[in-house]
Amino acid sequence: MKTKDILISLFAILIIGSIAYLWIAPSGAQKAPDITLQLIDGSKLELSSLKGKPVLITFWATSCPGCIKEMPHLVELYHELHAKGLEIIGIAMPYDRPDYVMEMIKRKNIPYHIALDIKSEAVKAFGDISLTPTTFLLDDRGAIVKKKIGEMNMDVWKKRIELILNNRKNS
Repeated sequence: MKTKDILISLFAILIIGSIAYLWIAPSGAQKAPDITLQLIDGSKLELSSLKGKPVLITFWATSCPGCIKEMPHLVELYHELHAKGLEIIGIAMPYDRPDYVMEMIKRKNIPYHIALDIKSEAVKAFGDISLTPTTFLLDDRGAIVKKKIGEMNMDVWKKRIELILNNRKNS
């Protein structure tokens, strides 16, 4: 093998390794805001109370076709990984009428937490969210390790969540 080929191979391995490290390592990740959410059942949920678990937070609206399309996949993900530690929180956008939100939850049989953000507190805390769906993945330390505006590739997100769950077990 020529020296040039060896150097190219080593460079490729270095780049791939760096990308993998950045994908896996949460250090330097932004900390999730410490907010309290108003759930649809009237209870409150402090985001900080979920430390120790990966948390998927999705901002959604009843008028958002992509959000509605993702719901069955989120329900499936919840049923598959909740027992292993995953929490999912859907935060309805401030402009969404609470009765529309309630009707959608019943119709789609949503098992995970749904919060109403009537005063835009969560929207502001997460960086003035304006587009839906916007999704965040928090690791077990409460750091934001992934953000997506638009529909998620559920396979990619599931692998990332499983990685956090597996690392949590091994810690």
